[in-house]
Amino acid sequence: MLPPIPSLDEYGISEYGFLPDTFPLEILPDPYYRRWEAIVSNLQALLLSKRLRHVVNDLDIITASRLRSPAEWRRAYVLLSFMTHAYIWGGDEPAERVPPSLSIPFIQICRYLELPTVATYAGVCLWNFKPIFSDEPIDTLDNLSTLATFTGSLDESWFYLVSVAIEARGGPTIPLMIEAIEAARANDSRTVTECLHAFAERLDELGTLLTKMYENCDPHVFYHRIRPFLAGSKNMADAGLPNGVVFDTGAGDEPYRQYGGGSNAQSSLIQFFDIVLGVEHRPTGTQKSSDSSTESDAEGPTAPPSRHNFIHEMRSYMPGPHRRFLEHVSSVVNIRDYVEAHKSNRSLSIAYDACLAMVRALRDKHIQMVSRYIIVKSRESRSHSRSLSPRNAPNQPQPLNLANTHKSSKNEKPGSKKLRGTGGTSLIPFLKQARDETGEPAIDAWARRILSNGPAESRAVPPFASLGKLGEHADGEVEIVGLAGVWNMDDSEGGLCHW
Repeated sequence: MLPPIPSLDEYGISEYGFLPDTFPLEILPDPYYRRWEAIVSNLQALLLSKRLRHVVNDLDIITASRLRSPAEWRRAYVLLSFMTHAYIWGGDEPAERVPPSLSIPFIQICRYLELPTVATYAGVCLWNFKPIFSDEPIDTLDNLSTLATFTGSLDESWFYLVSVAIEARGGPTIPLMIEAIEAARANDSRTVTECLHAFAERLDELGTLLTKMYENCDPHVFYHRIRPFLAGSKNMADAGLPNGVVFDTGAGDEPYRQYGGGSNAQSSLIQFFDIVLGVEHRPTGTQKSSDSSTESDAEGPTAPPSRHNFIHEMRSYMPGPHRRFLEHVSSVVNIRDYVEAHKSNRSLSIAYDACLAMVRALRDKHIQMVSRYIIVKSRESRSHSRSLSPRNAPNQPQPLNLANTHKSSKNEKPGSKKLRGTGGTSLIPFLKQARDETGEPAIDAWARRILSNGPAESRAVPPFASLGKLGEHADGEVEIVGLAGVWNMDDSEGGLCHW
C-alpha cells in the first residue's frame, strides 16, 4: 500500500510555503518580556557603545514560561538568536561563554521549536519580516520589511528580505508539486506535464529575485559588517572560537557546543525542489560511481578525505515540522521515476528537464554571487592587510576583523586561507557539486549534455557548453566571469551563507 500524500496543514505549510500562516509578531504582548524587546530594539546602539555584554550580564533570567502561542515562541526565538549572536560576536574578541540570562531561555525555546541554539535561517528570515501593508502580497520585495537586524543597515535588511521574497514566491510550488505526485500515481501525464511547466516558470522567477540582491546589498558591507554576526560556532577556530561556545545554565558542567550559522542551505523550500525532482546530493568530494547503486571517492594515497553531506546535515537546523514534511515528501516522491517510465512522452520529458535546468541556473547565479560577495572581498581585504602590515606601518594598531580573522596552522602554506560560509563549512566545493548533481537525473541525452560539466556522452556531436559563466581549467581552477571582472578561485575557497 502506498504511503499517504502529505497534508500541508499538518506541517504548518501556508499559502506562502514555509513562511508562517500568520505574520510574525512585531513584539511579545506580555510585559514580562519587555526587557528582551528593549535590548533587540536598541541592538545597534548597544553594539556601537560596546554596552551589550554588560547589559546582558546584568539581565535577570527571564524564562519561556509565559509564552503562549506558536507565534510568541517564534518571536522569542528571533529575539534570543539576535541577542546571543550579538553577545558572542559583538566585542573586540568573540565570547565563548553565553551567560545564563540568555542560555536558559534560549535552550527552552529551541527545545520547543526543535532547533539548535544558534541563529538559523528560520530566525533571521522566515520569522523576521513584516509586510509594509498587510493587505498586499508579500511575494515581492516592494512590500517587505525586517523586524530585527544587527547593524540597522539597508544592506542587512535586503539580504534577509530577498530570501523571504523567494520563500513567498516559491510557496505555491509546494501544493503544485504535491498535485503532480498525485497525478503521477493516477497515471495522468497531462497534469504532471502542466505542473512541471508551471514549476519551471516559477523557478525562473526565483532566479530573477535572487539577482536583486545586488541592488541594495553592498558586498563590502555584507562581508565586513553583516557576515561576522551570522557566523556560528562550528569550524570557527580562525575567528577565535576553537572549541565552540558554552551555554552557561549555572550547572557548571556544560559542554562546548558547535553549530553552523544561518545558511540558505537550511531553506526547506530549496531542499523541497531537489526532493520532488529526484536530485540526490552526496557528501562533498564524493563522486557518483558508474554503478548507480554505490558511491565512490577517488582512490589512492592522494585521495581527498570524504566529507559529510552538508545538505542533509542542514535539515537538523530546520523547524521540526518542516523537517518532517521533507521526510514525508521523500517517501512519496515519484516524479522522476514516472518521467523515466514515460520517456517517449516528449512534452513530459522536456518539462521535467526544464525544471532541472532552472534549478541549476539558480545555483549558477548563486555561485557567481558567492564569488562577488566573498572571494573578491576576501582578496581585497588580504591585499589591504598586507599594505597595513607592521613592516609598512609599525605604529598603526590592527583592528580585529571577524570576517577575515585567520590564524595560520603549522601545516598551512604561507598566504593560504580557507574561507568559510557562516554555516561553518567551506562552501565553494559544496556549491559546485550541488549544482552539478542537479543535472544528473535529466531524462533526454541532450539535457544531460547541457546540464553536465563532464565529457559529452558521444563525441559524434560537439559537447554543449555548461550553463552559467563557469569554465573549468586544466589545473582544476574555475574561472568566473561576472560583473566585477574575471578572477580565479580554487576548491579551497569558501562561500556565502546560501544554498
